[in-house]
Amino acid sequence: MRINLTKKNLVNQIYMQIGFSKQISENLIDDFFLMIINSLKNEKKIKISNFGTFSIRLKKARTGRNPKTKEQKKISERIVVLFKASKEFKEFINE
Repeated sequence: MRINLTKKNLVNQIYMQIGFSKQISENLIDDFFLMIINSLKNEKKIKISNFGTFSIRLKKARTGRNPKTKEQKKISERIVVLFKASKEFKEFINE
């Protein structure tokens, strides 16, 4: 079964473990995500030690096909975010 980790879950974890108020916990989470997003926009690559690396890549335009109807459609050029887990993160997951 898949369990989604929501912002509300993160806020509650900080509230329970650290003892900050829920408002401060929510602001902390918002600021953390905003810092990552802004750094990615400016630097194009972020490395978080012992966690992984986020990077931005431009995907070229291409022709795609609907597998059901076989109709071809042009997929526009776009920017995507990539994540590569660090060695330590992979080792932790595989223990």
